[in-house]
Amino acid sequence: MESSNPEGVALPPPPAIIPPNLVPIVSEEKRLELMKKASNPKRVPMARPGIGSKGQRIPLLTNHFKVGVNKSDGYFFHYSIDMLYEDGTPVGEKGIGRKVLDKVKETYGSELGHKEFAYDGEKSLFTVGSLPRNRLDFVIVLDDISSIRRTGSAGGSSNPTDSAGDRKRVKKQYQSKTLKVQVNFATKIPMQAIVNALRGQDSEHFQEAVRVLDIVLRQNAAKQGCLLVRQSFFHNNQSFKTLGGGVQSCSGFHSSFRATQGGLSLNMDVSTTMIVKPGSVLDFLLENQNVKNNDQIDWIKAKRMLKNLRITAHPSNMEYRITGLSEKPCKEQRFFLKTKNGQDGDGEEITVFDYFAVYKNLPVRKSADFPCINVGKPKRPSYFPVEFCDLVSLQRYTKALSSTQRALLVEQSRKTPQEQMTVLRNVLKTSKYNADLMLRSSGISIGAEFVQVEGRVLPAPKLQVGNGQEFFPRNGRWNFNNKTLVEPVKIGRWAIVNFSARCDIRYLVNSMLKCAEMKGITIEDPLFVFEENYQNRRYPAHVRVEKMFDDISSEPEPRLLLCILPERKNSDIYGPWKRRNLSELGIVTQCIAPTKLNDQYITNVLLKINAKLGGMNSLLTVEHSPSIHLVSKCPTLILGMDVSHGSPGRSDVPSIAAVVSSRNWPSISHYRAAVRTQSPRVEMIASLFKPVSDKVDEGIIRELLYDFYASSKGRKPDQIIIFRDGVSESQFNQVLNVELDQIIQACKFLDESWSPKFMVIVAQKNHHTKFFQTRSPENVPPGTIIDNKVCHPKNNDFYLCAHAGMIGTTRPAHYHVLYDELGFSADNVQELVHSLSYVYQRSTTAVSVVAPICYAHLAAAQISQFIKFDDMSETSSSHAGGVAVPELPRLAPNVINSMYFC
Repeated sequence: MESSNPEGVALPPPPAIIPPNLVPIVSEEKRLELMKKASNPKRVPMARPGIGSKGQRIPLLTNHFKVGVNKSDGYFFHYSIDMLYEDGTPVGEKGIGRKVLDKVKETYGSELGHKEFAYDGEKSLFTVGSLPRNRLDFVIVLDDISSIRRTGSAGGSSNPTDSAGDRKRVKKQYQSKTLKVQVNFATKIPMQAIVNALRGQDSEHFQEAVRVLDIVLRQNAAKQGCLLVRQSFFHNNQSFKTLGGGVQSCSGFHSSFRATQGGLSLNMDVSTTMIVKPGSVLDFLLENQNVKNNDQIDWIKAKRMLKNLRITAHPSNMEYRITGLSEKPCKEQRFFLKTKNGQDGDGEEITVFDYFAVYKNLPVRKSADFPCINVGKPKRPSYFPVEFCDLVSLQRYTKALSSTQRALLVEQSRKTPQEQMTVLRNVLKTSKYNADLMLRSSGISIGAEFVQVEGRVLPAPKLQVGNGQEFFPRNGRWNFNNKTLVEPVKIGRWAIVNFSARCDIRYLVNSMLKCAEMKGITIEDPLFVFEENYQNRRYPAHVRVEKMFDDISSEPEPRLLLCILPERKNSDIYGPWKRRNLSELGIVTQCIAPTKLNDQYITNVLLKINAKLGGMNSLLTVEHSPSIHLVSKCPTLILGMDVSHGSPGRSDVPSIAAVVSSRNWPSISHYRAAVRTQSPRVEMIASLFKPVSDKVDEGIIRELLYDFYASSKGRKPDQIIIFRDGVSESQFNQVLNVELDQIIQACKFLDESWSPKFMVIVAQKNHHTKFFQTRSPENVPPGTIIDNKVCHPKNNDFYLCAHAGMIGTTRPAHYHVLYDELGFSADNVQELVHSLSYVYQRSTTAVSVVAPICYAHLAAAQISQFIKFDDMSETSSSHAGGVAVPELPRLAPNVINSMYFC
């Protein structure tokens, strides 16, 4: 890769994908260095150079509502809130702040200057204009303390000689309803910041000012009894739908303020979350664990599942938070019951079972042999028999869903464009934002109609398939009927293994041979077909895989293995099988779990196999010419970057960083992947540049640059276009000043005099802007692009619906062009992004986000299966204050450069 290296000289072998040692977590020193880079940026997101003009214009509506800003000369005043009990102990319970502040407002209205305020439910309060004094101290008495204090020992300890840290559990304190509330001035935020931002001026206070308005929306929803999930709100009167496993889906809405070219707008969207099914804890556990009677409940799993959920306990109907389960069954679990009005130490040891039967007259009938629910602290437990506990409504379920649950959730959440618009109109009416006193005092008014925007429908790019045939896709789709693949491979030395799946293998083989011939693929009969020994089904997945390879070890080694799995989704065999083939043996493998063996299914399988073995299914005609604007004129590398994280709630599971890169320039359809593990929940990719000595860099970018050089006739890229997925607007500066810096360093490390030009584009799918046709109930047509009215007032962004939304409502991809040294016009960059939605080799449709990002998702998902992260202990060994990150095994040399992820 050195500039002095002449063409034809053998390159050193590419670095191992992963060194064998553990990846260190990001050190505190390194983290602070990265934060400093991002907080003092030398690069900031670029301004919009202009808007596009290509395409057929189309009138649209969007789920934004015009916001009037009638006040700009005042300030939001920010105050910090502290709440204490009479003895000075901070109020630590969650969810009581709003009740406390409501009481303060009711009792001390005049001391607050009768001002409206916005309270975030925790430590911050905001007013328009200042309160009478910078510090205010209040004492309040709450009429209903039950929701903020845990009552005395319902089958738990009640020793009055508790330490100071546990005083709030002393019985004489339980009746206390007196709280101290301290309000201290923190800062003030100019409301002019909103107006400045809408004019496209940089405004350091804009995000803070809009945050205040968003907090008003949260407060509005909280007063209606909603579950708050960031800026999404869920009413308790919604009809919940069952997902199975004791989980329900709950429909709600998202509501937040956005700065746009057309001014401030309120963005509203339908939203769905998962909640725990309310009612009996025992009934929930039966559903959650899919067992039929109470004796089958796994209480170790139950303990993990129930922790931190809220219950009401009979007969008091008081609400508690579950902290754990008792170590012994209810009829054996003892605690010390203090004698009423007795001296310290007076009392008796009693079981929870006997306490409820004798003192509460509540015999325990169903759960005497089960652990008790603990709502106390580790050293001062407080127990209830399980049968007396009911789960409270509107509690989020944050564990990972099964594939069946996910499919049901998607199906239940799906709404047509017309249904979405109807729901949003109704929600806007019922929310009564224009009657909200805090919004009115802020000078905010909200329009009742969807904002009108103008879109443009870009024509689909022309594609080329076999025999020089060219065509235009229609409605974002095409097929291979009467067409052959543009670069078909020859499939020789292939074989089939069947892991006890029901499948007519003879019919499968005949169908593949017939379909392949029609697509231009030369395919031989399989070398062998191995059926799993029926007795092996009882073994763990990795053992089944090993036994299968023992069975086929006497056969000639195939180039391709077609693996038939018994389960369509989440088969335990998938990870060990992929690892054995790709990492240890270097065999390309395609897994299938067929339910219908029709022509469409076989064609889709062959498309994947063709791409994995180095073929191409279709190409852009401009790619073949080559005549892609700026990209075809000089060597251009295209990167797709993404980081995927573990299941919600699993802080010990490493994140997976994947970067795919184009190869065989001037092609933009061939890609290769590099994948690394990194510290859990870290979004910035840590190993783009990883020098281990003065001359050795083991980072991702060096690996991909060598591949580009080797596959593009010894040419280094003069231009590098980066597509980054999964980052929020608050992380844009980190992408530009941390990740881009690493990439530049990797280039300079190879050749100090080499200075390629860069373009950085972020793609977002996790947003809430949707578009609707004004003249049709259908989704917007594929190729619809919007870069006006609801885009950023200054920065260079646009929305693109590249794909055909066949069901539900299309969610556009939101692209942000953060940096451009290449000099693309608005039309040219939009056209490039649109074209890259048509080079995805796994399907015959345009995809919703550019193919390089889709491939990065696939590579991360597939390689992450190599290590069964979910089996890692919750108490994994820590390293430098964090979780040690296991390395991924390296891929075999003969598959590392392939599109194995396709």
